[in-house]
Amino acid sequence: MADIKNSEAPLSTTTIDKNKVDAPTNNIYEAISIISKRANQINGDIKKELLEKLDEFATYNDSLEEIFENKEQIEVSKFYEKLPKPHSLAVQEWLEDKIYFRNTADEDLEQ
Repeated sequence: MADIKNSEAPLSTTTIDKNKVDAPTNNIYEAISIISKRANQINGDIKKELLEKLDEFATYNDSLEEIFENKEQIEVSKFYEKLPKPHSLAVQEWLEDKIYFRNTADEDLEQ
């Protein structure tokens, strides 16, 4: 998870050359499908980590300390909101050849 926090993925919309995206698969739809699946994995990891951190602040009684803990929860949430979006991270990983993929249809033909 540390590499996601230090990722150089763009925070805003950027244009990417289609030929760079579909180069590994020679099929833009297959490439987008792989990137989409990776984005879902990243999103799940980020969500799991955020929920674990927010559970640390969970209180089951009302007190004055709850106000202070709410501020900490807000800071944690703001930090995660500022991270690059999962789809940006997935595209960055794809362009840097950090995503392993295989075509099972090709494997079936070889057998």
